[in-house]
Formats: sequence, structure tokens, C-alpha cells
Amino acid sequence: MAEGVGHPVRRPHRGRDAVRHRASREISEQRAEHEPERRGGGAEVPLPGGDGVGPAVGRVRARTRNWVTRETIGGALLIGAAIIALVWANSPWRDAYFSLSEVTVGPEYIGSWYAHLNLSLADWAADGLLAIFFFVVGVELKHEFVAGSLRNPREAGVPMLAAVGGMALPAAVFAVVVLTMGDTTAIDGWAIPTATDIAFALAVLAVFGRGLPTAIRTFLLTLAVVDDLLAIIIIAIFYTEEIHWLYLGLSVLAVVVFGYFARRKTPHLWILIPLGVVAWVFMHSAGVHATIAGVLLGFMIPAVAIHGEHHPRTHRVEHEWRPISAGFALPVFAFFAAGISVVDAGGFGELVVQPVAIAIVAGLIFGKLIGVLGVTALLTRFTTLRLAPGIGVRDLLPVGFLAGIGFTVSLLIAELSFPGDSEHTDGAKVAVLIASLLAAVLAAFSLRSDAKRQRSDDMNLDGRPDDIHEFIGDDKDVKR
Repeated sequence: MAEGVGHPVRRPHRGRDAVRHRASREISEQRAEHEPERRGGGAEVPLPGGDGVGPAVGRVRARTRNWVTRETIGGALLIGAAIIALVWANSPWRDAYFSLSEVTVGPEYIGSWYAHLNLSLADWAADGLLAIFFFVVGVELKHEFVAGSLRNPREAGVPMLAAVGGMALPAAVFAVVVLTMGDTTAIDGWAIPTATDIAFALAVLAVFGRGLPTAIRTFLLTLAVVDDLLAIIIIAIFYTEEIHWLYLGLSVLAVVVFGYFARRKTPHLWILIPLGVVAWVFMHSAGVHATIAGVLLGFMIPAVAIHGEHHPRTHRVEHEWRPISAGFALPVFAFFAAGISVVDAGGFGELVVQPVAIAIVAGLIFGKLIGVLGVTALLTRFTTLRLAPGIGVRDLLPVGFLAGIGFTVSLLIAELSFPGDSEHTDGAKVAVLIASLLAAVLAAFSLRSDAKRQRSDDMNLDGRPDDIHEFIGDDKDVKR
């Protein structure tokens, strides 16, 4: 069990059927064997023993990796980077921040097909570093579809459809608000409140959800990965102005070759990394947002054990790349994306009353909550679909708030919706930050309230005892 979620807490069996209990436990153990690194971003790396420089360096790397991939730390790094950017962008030295953001790096030969790679540091963070994050998301999605929580559509039906409701309603709320307030020029930002930040949401759940069944975390993870998949599709369809099909074809070819070498008995990084870079460059040249290349490359990693290996390669790849994503790529992106000069934009009060800002806050807070809760309530009442054992509809109040933490992906969509010097850019970004913070606070309070309330033996109302053995947190966090 990973840091931030805690070790499984075993309670004495309270059901009446010992055989059912034993079978359930065996199933849980089999799932744990096939998914040893799913919860909390990956299992802890054991510290290598021995003396000398090599083992000492190995221990430092292992400790750093274990620290960075803790969900609470990942969320803290995101928030910290955003706060630093906001403070700097509104300080007397804010010109230095924006000058740093605009520093260009890359080839400058005019007329060359690769001249588009002469990007500012802010663009490199959004197009390049964020591709690493989406690569990890792609690996995670591949595992969930093949061997994880999405492998059984019937079992995953409720959170998957709740994710759809949690995206459709915020978009509708956004459109209604901006049209009602008469700002039709802001309608392009309809997709901003549809996103959920997996890292941030899971970090809040890990800290404030102690004592609740881990099935709630699985529900949130399933909802979030489907949310990310739909957000990726939205970016590919609605935020691509012109497609250069030749370069897109070359990018897909590079992805396919990457997949071939990723399945070889001995996949070599000196082959895979250059192929990944080539796929990214051609995707960027095609006019499609380059983060899509990261997702496609992630889907190429085998999600079942091959060549006599004990675990799927998705585990190992996620294990290697998640520290880079959580500890570097996401914080750097947040640093460049969240730097909004409220002073230069006319003041905080002027930004938050913009129709686009009100629409985003309403979409992320109310749209997400009502969409997730509403779809779940309808499904469990009028269809044969049920929540997983241990989860009740009441548990989805904090989940709905957690889904309203847009942050990383919402900031990305805000930049794509209002590029350049759009009058809506600053207001949209401020609204994303405010809504994400407000959603996190509401989720924290509702999680602690939910954890203190008495739970029944049949929370999902399927007529059978839930037989729950795993809880978020340590022994001291769980009521006896």
C-alpha cells in the first residue's frame, strides 16, 4: 500500500457467511497481486543495502522517489508552485516573472518545418512537460482498461457514467451563465470546468479521507481517469485549428514503432525515448496539441505480463516516470500557468466578477457536484447498476467536491480556449484557482464529516453485507 493512503486495516469479519468472507478475501489478494502499485501512485521502493557510494546514491534516489510520489506531496508541490507564481506575478518584481516566462528556447531558422519549436518557456511547460504528465495518464488508463477498475464495464459503469455527467453539466452551467450575463465572447471556454485534477483530488482524499473505505478512492480514480480521457478527446477535437495530415501520420507511425520496441523482451530507453520525442515533434508539427502524443505513447505500454515477467510493464513504466511527472513536470507547468498579475489586470475584484470567472466557479463547484451525484442517484435507483461494496450515495458528496478540483487540466484548457492576450485569460485562470481551492476545502470538511458518521453493513443497498476490510489511513484512523 502506497504512502498517503496507508496500509489496509483489517477488521474482524462481521458477516454471517465465513465461506463468502474467505472467497472475498482470496479475490482481494488476487487483485492485489496483479495490481501491487495502483493505489497511491506506486509501491514504495525498498532502500538498497550495502556500503559505498553506489548503495548510498541508490538510497537517496529511493527516498526521493518515495517522497515525491506520495499523493499528499504531489498535491503540495502543485499548490506550492502555483502560490509562488501568484506571489511573484503580483510583486514589484513581476516583470522578471513574465520575462522568464517569455524566454524562447529552440530552433529559430525561419521557413524550416521545425521553426515552430522555437517556444517560450511557458509554452514548453504546457506542450512539452505536460506531455510527460499525459504519458503517465496514458499508462494509467491503459492499465485500468486492461487489468484495472475499467476492465469490467458493468462494475465500473456507475463511476464511468458519473464522470460523463460530471463533465456535461459543468459545460452546460458555464454556457448558461455566460449567455445569461450577455458575454457571448467567452463561450469558447465551455470545456474549462469539465476537468478534474487527479493528483490534487487524490491528495485531498488521502489527507482528509482517513477511516473511509478504499472503495471510495477507487470510485474517484475511475471517475478521474475517465474524466481525463474525455478531456483528452475534447482537446483533440475542439482545440485543434488545422491538421497537417502528413505530420500526423508520421507521428502515429513513430507511436506504432515505439509500441513495437516497448513490447520487445528487452526494451531499451535509448530507443524508446528518441522515438517518443519524434512522435511528440511530429504531433506538434501536425497542429494537434502535442500532449496527445503522450497519451498515445502511454497506451503502447503492455498492461499484461509478457516474456515471463511477474508484473505488467505499465507498473514499471509508471514507477519510473511518475516521480518526474509529479515532482517536476506538473509543478513547473503550474508555476508558469498560474502566474496571473491581478494588479495589472485591474485588480482581483474586477477579475472575479467577469462572466467567465463566475461561470467557471459555478461549473466546477455546482456543476460537478450535481452531475456526479445526480447521475449516480438515477443509475442506482432506476437501473441494475450499483455502487461498489462499502460505498453509499452519501459518500459521493465529498467525491463530487473532489471532482471540482480542476487545476492542472483546467488551466491547460483555459490557455487553449483563450490564447494570447485574450481579455478572458486572467479571469479564467483566477476562477480555476479559486474554484479548485474552494472545492478542496468543501471536500475536506465533507470527508471528515462522512468519516465520523456511523456506517451500515450494506452501504450500497444491494441486499448483501459489504464485507469491507480495507480503509484509507492507518489503524489509528479507523474506528473500531
